[in-house]
Amino acid sequence: MQVIDAGAKGKAIAKAPDGRVIFINNAVPGDIVDVQTQKQRKAYYEGTAIKINKYSPKRTEPECQHFGTCGGCKWQNMHYDYQLEYKQREVVNNLKRLGKIELPEITPISGSKEIYFYRNKMEFSFSDSKWLTLKQIQSDEIIEDRNALGFHIPGMWDKILDIDKCWLQRDPSNAIRNGVKEFATKNNIPFFNTRNQEGLLRTLMIRTSSIGELMVLIQFFKEEKQQRELVLNYLKETFPEITSLLYVINEKGNDTIYDQDVICYAGRDHIFEEMEGLKFKINAKSFYQTNSEQAYELYKITRDFAGLTGEETVFDLYTGTGTIAQFVARQAKKVIGVEAVPDAITAAKANAQLNGIENVEFYVGDMKNVFNDAFISQHGQPDVIITDPPRDGMHKDVVAQLIKIKADRIVYVSCNSATQARDLALLDELYKVERIQPVDMFPQTHHVENVVLLKLK
Repeated sequence: MQVIDAGAKGKAIAKAPDGRVIFINNAVPGDIVDVQTQKQRKAYYEGTAIKINKYSPKRTEPECQHFGTCGGCKWQNMHYDYQLEYKQREVVNNLKRLGKIELPEITPISGSKEIYFYRNKMEFSFSDSKWLTLKQIQSDEIIEDRNALGFHIPGMWDKILDIDKCWLQRDPSNAIRNGVKEFATKNNIPFFNTRNQEGLLRTLMIRTSSIGELMVLIQFFKEEKQQRELVLNYLKETFPEITSLLYVINEKGNDTIYDQDVICYAGRDHIFEEMEGLKFKINAKSFYQTNSEQAYELYKITRDFAGLTGEETVFDLYTGTGTIAQFVARQAKKVIGVEAVPDAITAAKANAQLNGIENVEFYVGDMKNVFNDAFISQHGQPDVIITDPPRDGMHKDVVAQLIKIKADRIVYVSCNSATQARDLALLDELYKVERIQPVDMFPQTHHVENVVLLKLK
């Protein structure tokens, strides 16, 4: 059968003889394949291509040796031009099919100049029982070293694929990861076993910035001072370019560090990112867009859509660490940022002070509770509202408040055009969609951002 399209979560689509859709996890549109189905639902099947009878012209050879086993970069076997085509199509289909509103012509997607080594943050997990590939299992090779430092196998919380080279983060990321693994194995420092909750080394986080700064954080399961310092001193001496060397002692059952103390071992406890002369202080827990270059493009589009003249009051909803708020502040009279995460607002205020920006204010609170009539009375009627909600989109109470406020313009930044389409349909009674611009932040994946400008009818 012929693969006819690419769909949700990056899966390829074919039609079964009975007319139902088949979602295929390892094919490219244009392939002609034999498929083995694993799941059957009322309206669709899920399957795997077990034989490719004819290769699609849209195919390309994956760069990464781990492609197909690692859960990331699912579109690495598709030419980048076609990746962009399918991302654009997803945005168009969602806005038309789910939004069902009048739309202007959608601007062609803004592609990423860098399609590999574009991420500024990567997180890897240690394991003492690495995932074995089918090739390794079928071979006669005796694998004595079962240590791994890499990524979780999709859907398996305790299985880690050992990574030799990742194509997502630029050097020295691979050198640091491979160096730590080799050093720890050589010195018999135990890797973590998630199922048994034992071992020492849990996770490795590496952050880079566009100005060449580097953060490395090792998460340990317990305090073993001698072994901990052995690992940290190895990093400090072998990679002197590290700006911020940190560690966490985490005895919990999960790897999240947001409720843990981060300790600075060497250098400073943060790195800096820069954009148009603005400096953003990034610590271990900070949120910052993971593709720095495309974040700049996204913010420029957002600022352009906002159409600021210097006289406007701007509300920046779901402001995070306030990057968009500060980015547009020079062209606005006043910017008010709102965010639910207290640490993010603390960082936003610190960055605004660092940048000498005095016309921004930041407030903490759940958007549906904070963004009310009293808040509007306190801060004044906004001329422009920028909203950049999480994947679930805006809460219905927030949408209702937007309709009540009647700001002249709304710029809606979204990482999920399906929930964005739902919200646009709710706003359609008062607002007309004027401009639409998809942006590719994550090459080799199906993810796509979309920016929409709405104007009061």
